[in-house]
Amino acid sequence: MDGGEQTTTDPAEPGRAPGRPLLRKFDQRLKELISALYPDERKRPGYARLAAEIRDATGGAISGTYLWELATGKKRNVTLEQLDVLAEFFGVPPEFFLNEEVAERVNAQLKLATALRDARVRNLALRADGLSPASLDALLSMVNEARKLQQLSAVEDCEGPGGVGSATGAGDDGP
Repeated sequence: MDGGEQTTTDPAEPGRAPGRPLLRKFDQRLKELISALYPDERKRPGYARLAAEIRDATGGAISGTYLWELATGKKRNVTLEQLDVLAEFFGVPPEFFLNEEVAERVNAQLKLATALRDARVRNLALRADGLSPASLDALLSMVNEARKLQQLSAVEDCEGPGGVGSATGAGDDGP
């Protein structure tokens, strides 16, 4: 190494080893997918069993050790074939691992899918369908207040047609 390059961490992300920008967050994104697919850590398979599930579902070859190395950031030399196999298994576009915008969009969808696993959340959403914009805004305000009372973090509003805040903007507590 020459004199000026003795940095051991990425200044943009303290504690993370430097790496190529495209692969810098690969391990984090892989762990997010595993957590989304297996939210209960007690029921989450080990890497060897997960690799077997991936092989069975996709026909792609990946070992438990290699999967662990990718998930922990020990290895970053994922091939396009392995990237495609992981994307197929987790149901995300391969770009999820490499593109920040795609990863943010997919993560928002994963949060929604995770929330909808709870029958009470689904029932609340189904019962709210068809209510007036004012009634929806009132419900959003009540839910936001309940989250504050339980000291839960704020949830970002959805945007777009029919998204939160599209009726009157109520319930929009900002970023």
